[in-house]
Amino acid sequence: MLLKNLCRGIKVLVFLMSISINPSIAQETAITERTNLAPTTESWNGFYLKLRLSDKWFWYQENHYRRKNSIDNRSDFVGRISQVYNRFGLTYLIADNFEVTFGPTLVWNFTPDPENPEFVNSTLEPRFWHQWLLTQNVGRVKVLHQFRFEHRYKRSNLIGADYLYTNRYRYKITAYIPLNKPRMENKTLFLAPSNEIFFETGNHILNILEENRVYTAIGYTHNNFMFFGGHMWTYGPTSTPGTFRNRHIIRLNLMYTLDLRNKRRPVIKATDLKF
Repeated sequence: MLLKNLCRGIKVLVFLMSISINPSIAQETAITERTNLAPTTESWNGFYLKLRLSDKWFWYQENHYRRKNSIDNRSDFVGRISQVYNRFGLTYLIADNFEVTFGPTLVWNFTPDPENPEFVNSTLEPRFWHQWLLTQNVGRVKVLHQFRFEHRYKRSNLIGADYLYTNRYRYKITAYIPLNKPRMENKTLFLAPSNEIFFETGNHILNILEENRVYTAIGYTHNNFMFFGGHMWTYGPTSTPGTFRNRHIIRLNLMYTLDLRNKRRPVIKATDLKF
């Protein structure tokens, strides 16, 4: 059943990719001109926790604090608070290279303009998410394929705005490239380039292609900890047809893994490496 659902999810992603490149299908209104907004800047800080509860089950958690540039300075990265983001889940290990995770997410979205009385200070965006993660070895490089699906209830920060339901489909490919070791293990310095594409569907969505994220991180593993950070560039349409935004984001992250079984396995294992 899980493999059947995985195949169905992959088919949905392939279908969305195929129609997103056709403007006559992806948008209700044909757009003949494209406007690219000036780039903005953000700073994302994240903590990742993975606890092994048994041979097959894990607890998974993410906590993020995100800021974005000031209204009058697009290059300061930290001028305003943007999001407080908390993701929780249970992971089931089907095989060493295949796991599934599901759980809730709570996101607080903060006002885009703190001085504007027409906006509330923050809104809560609840989600339910599930994903499939597959890993493979390509020589000494560990490659991750992440298929993530999110069911979101969100609203704008305008006073009195209604909640709207959307579905988000995400595919990310990440390569872990060890720099000082023959493979990913303890005390490994590594490079981790990734690309993630986002699609969104809903009654009010004009363009199902939501965003593309290109992220290049460098990191280091030490015992139960993994430190990683780098630069991420994003590009995608806005709510205005034909207008696109792009962001430069500095990301700093810490991941902690712990085996709660009586007999511990090696502190760093390929199946733990996920972000």
